[in-house]
Amino acid sequence: MKSMKISMLALAVLLNSGLALAQHGHGTGGNMGAASHGNMKAGSKSAPQLKTVSDRLSQNSKLSSKLQTLTGMPAQQACSGFKNVGQCVAAAHVSKNLDISFACMKADMTGQAPAKGSSCPAGSGSKSMSLGKSIRTLSPNANGRLETKKAEKQADEDIKNSNNS
Repeated sequence: MKSMKISMLALAVLLNSGLALAQHGHGTGGNMGAASHGNMKAGSKSAPQLKTVSDRLSQNSKLSSKLQTLTGMPAQQACSGFKNVGQCVAAAHVSKNLDISFACMKADMTGQAPAKGSSCPAGSGSKSMSLGKSIRTLSPNANGRLETKKAEKQADEDIKNSNNS
């Protein structure tokens, strides 16, 4: 009889705690709930803005220089349209490793039409695609998965090394 009362009490506590937790907001983390509802006071500090690809490159001359060497164009121009610097650096490495036109890689990955007069295959830049899919499109005999891993590792090393100096 005593164990039955303890079990019922434990079940009641469990159910009530579940209801209490269900009343709290989800996914905002920390004290950001008020900010997400527009209750911030005038003059209060807002969350720091994320740096754009162009900002990161202008502040990292070593990485910009590396990109210019890999692509043959200024880093800001090479990386315009990419979602992040790592994606751009990986594409530059694939271009160099497989002797594929960087302009065609960029067009495929960003969904932006390649420059007029480029020798990219028809349809390049018509929609954005992953690095691996771009490799398979532009160099069908290459192992897209292996080349993607290799280029991403090279890009990670370049970014790490450029931040350490």
